[in-house]
This record gives sequence, structure tokens and C-alpha cells, in this order.
Amino acid sequence: MNATRDPVSGRPTKEEELEGFRVFGDTLVGWDAAVPPNEVVDEDGAPMQSMVGRAPDPRCPSRRAIDDPEVQALRRHLKANNGIRGLEICTADEVERATRIFRRDGFVVVRDALDAAHLALFREGCARVLKEILAMPGRDGRRYLAESGRLPHRYCYGTTSASRQMMHDLAWASMIDLPTTTPILKAIFASADYGVWGGGGDLSLPGAIEYQHLHTDGIDEQRDGEGRLAAYRRQEPELDAERFGDLPFRTQRLVMDRTSPGVTINFAMTDLTWENGPIREIPGTHTATSPPPKPEDEPEWMRLSTLVGAPAGSAIFRDVRAWHGATPNLSREVRALPSIEYSAPSRHGHHFQKTMPHELWQSLSPHAQHITRFIKQEPGLWPHGAGITTPLANGRRAAFERSAGKAGNANLVRTDPSSAGTVVRVFNHETDR
Repeated sequence: MNATRDPVSGRPTKEEELEGFRVFGDTLVGWDAAVPPNEVVDEDGAPMQSMVGRAPDPRCPSRRAIDDPEVQALRRHLKANNGIRGLEICTADEVERATRIFRRDGFVVVRDALDAAHLALFREGCARVLKEILAMPGRDGRRYLAESGRLPHRYCYGTTSASRQMMHDLAWASMIDLPTTTPILKAIFASADYGVWGGGGDLSLPGAIEYQHLHTDGIDEQRDGEGRLAAYRRQEPELDAERFGDLPFRTQRLVMDRTSPGVTINFAMTDLTWENGPIREIPGTHTATSPPPKPEDEPEWMRLSTLVGAPAGSAIFRDVRAWHGATPNLSREVRALPSIEYSAPSRHGHHFQKTMPHELWQSLSPHAQHITRFIKQEPGLWPHGAGITTPLANGRRAAFERSAGKAGNANLVRTDPSSAGTVVRVFNHETDR
């Protein structure tokens, strides 16, 4: 059977592209040459002339085509050089080693965190949601509808949800408490009383030729010295100090460095390779006091500091303070890294949103119920905006407000360029604490 062709681009139609769509293996999606490099759209999907905090990639190829000479040159460079040399990958039973690497580097890769059933469930969920996004018609000759404030061919599962999270979806909720990840989380936090903030995760389509600028997923305000000291003492019980203020400055700094305010676990839906946009992590930056460099100032080694070699089903534990960013996907495969976001015990309930249906919460394990208690909605009430997906920020805000009525409101926020990727996000202020 011959594929139906788009009369303008000569490519298979959108319906043809999305038939049997998966987030692993070769795909027909992506590589839309109609999208200029570094183009970013506003809350309504119109290309922006300027944006506060916008961080384009000044070194990306000038054309979004796999056969473009500049793309081919970048492919050769990445094939020869991409990836952290000697990347340490742990197994799930190496809890002490994984925790030690995490505290040293600000991240750690754990292989086989997902068994075959959980990997299949997460792949299905990621493909289902992304297919919904990609099916939306693009504008002005572009094949896909871009996400507000984000670089081309990149989306976030959490920020495209009108509830701001994916905690209404079984595929995400099923990953909260796994026998392969929970022991490591308990060791990192030195406690079983951490919390779940939400879940989402980013992805890049083939043809995402730009580097995303280095950023953190949150700013460590370094408050609650006594609470952080209590957390550190669970790691180092021999520490002889009653009050944080009694500690010398260097020990205070060590307490803050070793007590992460949050951990994100990204799960690899496919093997991370030199060409499919592996996430980059800069070791040791979770304790940095300076901001990440701007794209034009990034040394080449930071652009190549990627997790090449992390296999499908791996869990990437990331300290939210560590510098990281997305890299070019020059393959023909979607690179999806869905996530679950965890918060330290000292931050219980702080700005958490009620994004998980009560009925779904009831189906979870006792431990998962405990750590998600701050995000579960009341019985019989569906979380506002949950299940509504759109790349456009104004569309998400309108959907949330239609759902919430007078019960809440949502504000658009352009995030700090050194934090959270400089995207336009909708924050639900129904239950701020």
C-alpha cells in the first residue's frame, strides 16, 4: 500500500506518520525544515521576536534537515566525541554506591530500574500523550504545534498538561514507588518521609538541532538550617552539634550541599546514544554557587557531557540543583525521558498542587500513598485541568480556569533562565501553601 503524501511537503500525511506511533525505534515524525533554528513561540503560538531570558543556541546548524551539510558535520563530531567518558552505571541493588555517586556528582544512572511490564506501560503512556500533541495542526506551514517558550521539536509532558503535572495518568503514577528506586531515594534523603511534587519529563523529536541551555530545576534557597541539619545528621549521626548556627561556616555549607531539596528521576524510554539527544549533566554542579554559563560561553566539554550509554529502562536520579540540558536529536527516534519529581521532607506541602485523583491515589501502595498525600485531590473531585493537553500556555490556562471555576486560578510564569529551562509555565494557585 502506498503512503498518502502531503501535497505541500511531499512527506507522508500526519495521519500516516502517527499510525502505530512509538517513542522508541525509528519514526516518521520530526525533521520539519519549515521551522527556523531557535524559533520560540509565545503563549498563543506566534513566533516571538524577543523574550526575557531567551537562550538560543548560537552554534546550531542553519537548517533543520538531516542531509544538511552542517547537520552532517555535527553528526560526525558527536559520533566521535559525545558522552561522559567512564560513565558509572549502577544496578538497583547497589544502593550505597548509587547514593555515593549521586552526592558526589549530583546525578546517578541506575540500569534496569523498569522491568519489561513497567517499561511497556510507560512507553505506551508517553506515546499516547505525545501523539495527541503531534496530531494538532501546526501554523504557517509548520508541521507541528510548538510548545510556548520551548525550543523547536521539544516538549514537556508536565508543562503541556493543564494541571501542570501527569499525576492523573496511571503510566506515571505506577512509577512512584518501585522496588528498584525507592531504596535509593530513602538513602539519598536519609528518610522514608520525602514527598512527591509531581511528574512530567521532557522529550525531543528527531530534528531538534539546538542545544538547550544549561539550567537547574530549582533554586536552593538554603533556608531551614535546623531542618537541613537534622537531615544531614541522619547521614552523619556522629556530628556533634545541636544547632545549625553553632556550626562553622564550612560545615554549614557541607550540610546544605549534602541535603538536596529535591530529586527528579527520569526514566529512559530508549537507549541514550550519541545521536538521539541524550541529556547532559555537569558533574558536581549541584553544589555550585554561580549560575550556569550562557550558551555562547559554554565550553565544548560541557556540550559533550552527556549520558550516552544509559540503556532503556534506566532511572536517572538527578539533584534538582545540578546543571543539565537537552542536546540535539539528530536521529530518527524520539528521545523521551518521563519523570517523577520528589521533594525533601523539609519541603512538605510547600507549593504542592492537588493533581492526583483520589481514586487513583487509593490504588497505590501504602508508601506511595504516604508520599503523595499532599498532591491527592479530595474524593469525588477531579483535579483541575488534568487530562487536558496542549502546547500553548494560554490554552492550558483557559482549560484550567474552565475546570476550576471559582475554586482557583492559574498564572503564567516565564521561568528564570538559570532555572527550569526558561519556558512559559502555567502554575495552579488553588492550593498554594
